[in-house]
Amino acid sequence: MAAAAEVSNRSVILKRHVTGFPTEDDMELVTATVRLAVPPGSAAVMVKNLYLSCDPYMRSRMTNHKEPSYVPDYVPGEVIPTFSVSKVVESGHPDYKAGDLVWGMTACEEYTLITSPESIFKINHPKLPLSCYLGVLASGAVGQLVGQLAKITGCYVVGSAGSDEKVNLLKTKFGFDDAFNYKKEQDLNAALKRCFPEGIDIYFDNVGGAMLDAALLNMRLHGRVAMCGLISQYNLELHEGVRNLACVVTKRVRIEGFIVMEYFGTYRKFEEEMVSHLKEGNITYVEDVAEGIENMPAALVGLFYGRNIGKQLVAVA
Repeated sequence: MAAAAEVSNRSVILKRHVTGFPTEDDMELVTATVRLAVPPGSAAVMVKNLYLSCDPYMRSRMTNHKEPSYVPDYVPGEVIPTFSVSKVVESGHPDYKAGDLVWGMTACEEYTLITSPESIFKINHPKLPLSCYLGVLASGAVGQLVGQLAKITGCYVVGSAGSDEKVNLLKTKFGFDDAFNYKKEQDLNAALKRCFPEGIDIYFDNVGGAMLDAALLNMRLHGRVAMCGLISQYNLELHEGVRNLACVVTKRVRIEGFIVMEYFGTYRKFEEEMVSHLKEGNITYVEDVAEGIENMPAALVGLFYGRNIGKQLVAVA
């Protein structure tokens, strides 16, 4: 048996734990070598990463938390884990063979040895753009999809975005009934009252802070708040409090948090539903693709300044 090839492997590491807004300097591109092989007798899988995902939750993992979070903090000096679309190079696992396309948790590098293959999924629809498996087929960027799925189920949908360009996208490309630029609103409570004169049944929250507070004031009786993220708080050393929690009692509002790992078991059902929506033209999406792993730090930092339009990806190969 021929010896496994040894190749260059560029990766992005975290240099230090972050306080405040992350900067490109908090990360570093390093080059090492890797053998394209799996340990003999193991069920590991070696993959070549094609696309990497940039997501807001990654910021919270850059902090040194005093209390443990739902996922471990990133370790300074180590490669930053992320979701990717990848091609299997070598496999010791019976379910995967060289050439298979997969998506799942790998790392910000060109090649990754996956020692727990339960964190990856085989790609069933390779004729679709592979980037879909980090975006529309993995619920990202989440706001654009939540609104479209809500429209399909018959809801009246209003979106909030941080630029006039994004507001226009929500209303034209994604078919939202209305949208507003939260950075231009003097009073978020008034903005929501204008858009929802009879109140809100469902608020899908990815920002927290002042927007959550305003939404609570405008919830209808027995309204529901699905909490998926708190991007307005990730870069603050002291998180903002929520002042309008009394509304949860008086309006009998239900608030529930969601973490993606708990739903991997139903992923295949979601994938097939979304593929049919895409093929029928019910769902559309926007991606923002940075070329080259060396641009990963800038792409990730850009999320917190609203530089991306749509799902932020990095094309590695």
